[in-house]
Amino acid sequence: MRALGIDPGTRTFDLVVVEENKVVWEKSIDTVAIAEKPEVLTEAVEEAGSVDIIAGPSGYGVPVTFNEDIVDPRRFALEVILLTREEDLKIGIEAGELGIKVYEAITKVVVEFWRRKLPVCYIPSTILLPTVPSYRKINKLDMGTADKMAIAVLGVYDQSTRFNVGYSDVSFILVEMGFGYNATIAVDRGRIVDGLGGTLTSTGFLTIGSVDAELAVMGQKWVRSDVFHGGVADICGTLDLDRVIEGYERGEEPYASAIRAMLDGIEKNVRALLTSVREPREILLSGRNSRHPHLRKLVEEKLGDIASVRTVGNLPGARISKEAAQGYAIVGEGIIGGFFNELIKHMRIDKARGTVLDWVFHPRLKYAREWLRKAYTGSVRKPKL
Repeated sequence: MRALGIDPGTRTFDLVVVEENKVVWEKSIDTVAIAEKPEVLTEAVEEAGSVDIIAGPSGYGVPVTFNEDIVDPRRFALEVILLTREEDLKIGIEAGELGIKVYEAITKVVVEFWRRKLPVCYIPSTILLPTVPSYRKINKLDMGTADKMAIAVLGVYDQSTRFNVGYSDVSFILVEMGFGYNATIAVDRGRIVDGLGGTLTSTGFLTIGSVDAELAVMGQKWVRSDVFHGGVADICGTLDLDRVIEGYERGEEPYASAIRAMLDGIEKNVRALLTSVREPREILLSGRNSRHPHLRKLVEEKLGDIASVRTVGNLPGARISKEAAQGYAIVGEGIIGGFFNELIKHMRIDKARGTVLDWVFHPRLKYAREWLRKAYTGSVRKPKL
């Protein structure tokens, strides 16, 4: 079987085709190019050649959903997998927010995939998995978006292969350091059991991470595009990670405090997840910023006394693609019964159910919870609740 995975990253969209456990084709496209011209992505899908399944960009996640099950693709894309209303999209586009332009591009791509009747499936995020106990989900949404969940799947396969152990003997804490978000995910006995996604974890490079509720009140009105701000880049006034690291190493402010805040947050997030996987075999690093040699060294020094630290291994044949795209392809291939079927069944990804707001109980969010459930049941034929 040939499976194509698509990771909609903040800096690049990565596409990967796998045959069994090998990457046979890959491509990376600048996110700005896709935001400005979404057909660039559909052209890349055509370039990839014939495939049996496409694991499409899944945002905040949805129970495994195939193209033929979707009846309203725009609503499904915008409201269900991107948790965005039309007015939020309009505000963000008018403000020139790159993140919102990406949301617009993903929406157009999902609609185009549906129109072409391509063999696409959309995949879950961490909070939808039955392997995460329900009490850990209460009043949470982002325990790891679909791309972070997919990286954890790659991590399970990687550790199992590296140590020649069964999936049930795999345990690690994943630290994802993307261009936009950081995230941490706990894996125990080869299954995802907990997670802190990009808006639950600490300060990322672009994003503020979790927000003190008192600050939310002081901000009064927040919009979708606000989640893309408040991180290291805003603290330092630059998108140049090299410049930030250089300033940190010279002890210059605000660079020193920004990096210390991010490192401190990463360590606290990992230690928090030790309550869910008490003796992880490893700490695995992934994401664009984990490849920066100086930053990676700083993270390794912070976390080395918890467990051995290394970067997630790529599938054979991978050269340029990020881990999330490989994970997407693995999930799609396994869902349709291919080489990774046993892995997907072990991790119970095919058993995901509900919406990402099902465990929210704050009265202020009652309408949002009802809105999302209505959008989900109204945009697919067979909702999995």
